[in-house]
Amino acid sequence: MRLALTAITAFLLPHTLSSQARQYSLESTTGLRLNNVAAEATTLDGKKGVRVTVSPDVERQAAAMTPEQRAQIEPLAVIEGTDFASGVIEAEIAGTPAPGAGEAARGFVGIAFRLQPDMRTYDAFYLRPTNGRAEDQDRRNHATQYISHPQWPWFRLRQETPSKYESYVDLVPGVWTKIKIEVRGDRARLYVHDNPQPVLIVNDVKSGPGARGAVAPWNGPGTVAHFRNVVVTPQ
Repeated sequence: MRLALTAITAFLLPHTLSSQARQYSLESTTGLRLNNVAAEATTLDGKKGVRVTVSPDVERQAAAMTPEQRAQIEPLAVIEGTDFASGVIEAEIAGTPAPGAGEAARGFVGIAFRLQPDMRTYDAFYLRPTNGRAEDQDRRNHATQYISHPQWPWFRLRQETPSKYESYVDLVPGVWTKIKIEVRGDRARLYVHDNPQPVLIVNDVKSGPGARGAVAPWNGPGTVAHFRNVVVTPQ
């Protein structure tokens, strides 16, 4: 019995990789605080993780919203107990448009960081998996995205500073993709596929050099997202 209890505890709690790094396997929804999303444990391509979608009621409302209104929905699965300012966040993520999603759906999937208790204020990097191999070069150029809500949603950044906070990377919808987010004060880098070079560089993180907050899997409306093996290493 003692051995069984020990195994259960190890499954539910984050694993300590070093004196600082914390690993969250996300093989269940335990330890996740859901905001505008539904989540369940599942397996994708033989790997355990959690499947996250925008909750049905919110999804129905989003269908009639403008992009500006949809940007205020904030679909988040907060990892309880995380407190991150600078350092490294690693994860395996996958995203694909949900059945019946609109033409603009791209399988939006990413990680939010420095999330504040209001559940509206945070920075994030995310992917648009269907853009990775699109036959249109302009779509390919929008395969990755940095945002900082509520003041800097994607459409404002694209309008005021075209191409500065987006980039191309090869992506396949619905396939596990390794990402690494490296944050140092007001500078951040996004790495994809274990590539030693970043695919997106942000030298003016909008939350500023000293902000801190929670880490949360993030997905957009019309998306079926999967997350697993999140590792948070504060600086």
